[in-house]
Amino acid sequence: MQTRTKEIIIGIIILIVVFVAGYFLYPKLNKSQVPVNTVDNTIIDDTPIAQRDLKPETKEPVALTPKIEKENIPVEPPLPEGTDRFIVGITNTNDGIAENLLQTGYIANKDSLLALLNKEKVPVVAGAYKISKVMTPEQINKVLHSKPYMKWVVIKEGLRKEEIATLLANSLGWTSTQKKNWIEKDTATSPEYTEGVYYPDTYLIPVAEDTALVAKRLITKFNENFASYLPQFTAKNIKWARALTLASIVQREASSDSDMPLIAGILWNRLNNDMALGVDATLQYIRGDVGKGWWAPITVADKQTDSPFNTYKYKGLPPHPISNPGVPAISAVLNPTKTDCLYYLHDKSRVTHCAPTYEEHKLNIQKYLIAQ
Repeated sequence: MQTRTKEIIIGIIILIVVFVAGYFLYPKLNKSQVPVNTVDNTIIDDTPIAQRDLKPETKEPVALTPKIEKENIPVEPPLPEGTDRFIVGITNTNDGIAENLLQTGYIANKDSLLALLNKEKVPVVAGAYKISKVMTPEQINKVLHSKPYMKWVVIKEGLRKEEIATLLANSLGWTSTQKKNWIEKDTATSPEYTEGVYYPDTYLIPVAEDTALVAKRLITKFNENFASYLPQFTAKNIKWARALTLASIVQREASSDSDMPLIAGILWNRLNNDMALGVDATLQYIRGDVGKGWWAPITVADKQTDSPFNTYKYKGLPPHPISNPGVPAISAVLNPTKTDCLYYLHDKSRVTHCAPTYEEHKLNIQKYLIAQ
């Protein structure tokens, strides 16, 4: 009897162990069936884009249409009578500054001013200064070693507006409130101004300029550089909002300007074949900066994000541009490379390799990412 009881107890214990083990192991075993590889923290999804369970495109993207403006923003605030603007370029040296002052008639002797400049412990800050031709070399030197009333801001292609705000704040000395207002108010007056219209360029901006006017200054450059493209896209029956949104993606996805037409051609192929765009850049945009930078590599969890910016889940383009592209990106979208490719990757040297089929793409993954 006791032997029988022991056998029953042992049987129950075994069942309990099996049940508990199954409870904890099943999710892990089940999860492992999702075919995801990683190479250098880059996620490689083994599911062909065309076979993914996709949600329909939500709606057409929204973006500002460029226009030719009648009134331009003033280049600088009014100067006191008898005062001129003297610009120190980003790459200017003391010798170049002194030579420029000599050539423009502000000094009669280059060497005397150059000696004064070279004695200073700190270099002249690039920007614009208020000087006059009645000033002595000593007075000019003193002005050049004060704070410039206009400063240079270099905005690279492909940044989102939060990154631009940081550049502006650092260069112009904005407070945290001014920076926040630029992001949440000055550049958010309507959906068309959310992203894509803050043109990447090198600007000389008055330090005291109102933040809203700074935003308008960048939009003016957007209009100047992109207005001529509008009729060209219209002639090809391409809506401007789609063009700008795709250009903002191409800007982030391409490894160089020369790479952009090919990337644009591949992404157009996906759109025209009713495939998902399946690009990391749109996921990076909606995820934002979670401590590793705005454009840090995406994770497996990021790909599960339920958002129209998740171009792995949703067909079509995201709701609006994701970055501020330059002319090469918009030109690439207008004149993409004709290709049969639907897939692409960048190897460790940032060289692009594309393929028309997923099977060929997997061979490229093995050759250029895993085997290297």
